[in-house]
Amino acid sequence: MAKQVLVVMPMNERQRAYLEKQASSGCFDCTFKYMKSREVTAEDLDGVSALIGNLPPEIIEKSGKRLEWVQLNSAGADMYVTPGVLSDSTVLTNAAGAYGLSVSEHMLALTFDLIRKFEIYHHNQEHHIWKDEGNIASVEGATVLVMGLGDIGGAYARKMKALGAACVIGIRRTDRDRPSYVDEQYTMDRLDEVIGRADIVAMVLPGEPETRHIMNEDRLRAMKKGAYLINVGRGSAIDPDALKHVLTDGHLGGAGLDVTEPEPLPADDLLWTLPNVIITPHVAGQFNLPETIERIVRMTGENMNAWACGRKLKHIVNRKTGY
Repeated sequence: MAKQVLVVMPMNERQRAYLEKQASSGCFDCTFKYMKSREVTAEDLDGVSALIGNLPPEIIEKSGKRLEWVQLNSAGADMYVTPGVLSDSTVLTNAAGAYGLSVSEHMLALTFDLIRKFEIYHHNQEHHIWKDEGNIASVEGATVLVMGLGDIGGAYARKMKALGAACVIGIRRTDRDRPSYVDEQYTMDRLDEVIGRADIVAMVLPGEPETRHIMNEDRLRAMKKGAYLINVGRGSAIDPDALKHVLTDGHLGGAGLDVTEPEPLPADDLLWTLPNVIITPHVAGQFNLPETIERIVRMTGENMNAWACGRKLKHIVNRKTGY
């Protein structure tokens, strides 16, 4: 009997043909069903062996216990590692490595927007104000601290070093070989020793209990006065009240946020109105850059071939860490 594959991530005909071809060389037959994720119900998972793409965890929890494999179209997997969502026998893989290009360039855009005061000039343009807004900062010669040195954080660190940053400091969960574009590398327990040196602090942290409000008021005030904060990981990594305090009293130069706590950010939240804050609605990744989905499709195809042929899959998520 053929195994059923449900695909809920957007794919064009060429990408679908590629995916199906990767399955055709396996040791069993596969049938493919393509649906939009928002239209999937728990009943649609009946008899499905492999799920390609992200569905609300509550739908999987109801009917996904027989899934052999779930391939996410996201790098983050924290919602899917909660006990009870998936069977212990289900292999969970993510799309780590697909988003480095898009998200790191988004981070780069936020960086220059902040240090060149473009958010103020955008306001001035809207109100037809011709005014020099004074001193700006530069990436060249700056000290940049990157919290989370995976695919995305590493891509941003490499770009900042190439642009002339004097010192790029990487903070990561475990001690590994230091990339050539990183001048110093430490584990998270050393964060407080180095955070005060950075002109720019960029956060690419996953959502997990250990990272919740890791940037509390004490740590935000330990940052250099006038420094800039960028967050594209999870909004929960920053205490939102503390952030508002250090922005309104002028301790930080500004913040670029693609993620917030909560999401969506309420329309009456103070962050919307602060002149030194740039907010984008969690769009640094997504599928807005066509190359991102091409990368995910290639990863999925490789894993599809491995699954169909009984080989070990790549990008398997650690259920304890969520990535």
